[in-house]
Amino acid sequence: MLDRIGDEIARATSIVRYAPRSRFAAHTHGGGEEFLVLEGVFQDEHGDYPAGWYLRNPPTSNHTPGSTSGCVIFVKLWQFAPEDRTQVRIDTSRRSFLSAVDRTGVEFLPLFHDAREDVRLERWAPGARIELRAGGMIELLVLGGAFEESGETFTQQSWLRLPVGSTLRTVAGSAGCRVWMKTGNPAYG
Repeated sequence: MLDRIGDEIARATSIVRYAPRSRFAAHTHGGGEEFLVLEGVFQDEHGDYPAGWYLRNPPTSNHTPGSTSGCVIFVKLWQFAPEDRTQVRIDTSRRSFLSAVDRTGVEFLPLFHDAREDVRLERWAPGARIELRAGGMIELLVLGGAFEESGETFTQQSWLRLPVGSTLRTVAGSAGCRVWMKTGNPAYG
């Protein structure tokens, strides 16, 4: 658990490990869910999603999740606007990264964008100095490599969320860094 606000039904950000042959009962996502498969293969009745898949299941969507081989996912629950019905399924291994023309040493792969938030993967070149003022909040999950921010080193599966109005100032590690990033003013805060 990385962040949780609430009890049984809660706004939550977690890294979840599915044991081999695990299954959840069919359920509806009242507040939506978004997740990135980090390891293994996530499965539901809609398909098999190996590491690298990004999925957005909006409020009122339902499925029966599980994993035959086991998997690890980064998941966010109850963080959608109630009226949002945008479903997304992206195999990031089949998409090309774009150069960020205004940010030296940065490549990005768009995952989702609306009036509230922007979600993407970013690759930072070794030693790249990253400065980003998003206007809203900034949230990062390290997928590979490392970066340093405010004297702290963030490595694989480290998570950082900066409040609205903050500026991200990082230096990518000697091997560079890959991150999942969300910026903006999402429905949850």
